[in-house]
Amino acid sequence: MKDLTNAGHGEGKVAKAIEEQTSKLPSDLFLWAAVGAIGVSLGLKIMGHKHNALFVGQWPAPFLLLGLYNKIVKLQGHDQEENLDEY
Repeated sequence: MKDLTNAGHGEGKVAKAIEEQTSKLPSDLFLWAAVGAIGVSLGLKIMGHKHNALFVGQWPAPFLLLGLYNKIVKLQGHDQEENLDEY
């Protein structure tokens, strides 16, 4: 079976810095941000602000994608090998 790790291919400085910061954020933050955006969009729609409601209504998908990225970083990020040494 083929080894799927990136042997010899490390993350760049920017990716490591981003992963270090995003891994500090709780995953629930992105879920609640998506739910909040849905609520704000609904409120704007009810108040008759159709265009603003559509604009804010597009935010949940990116929030959920960022949450997925956050979860992947926590589970498979560049420090995965370091975390395995702790066990």
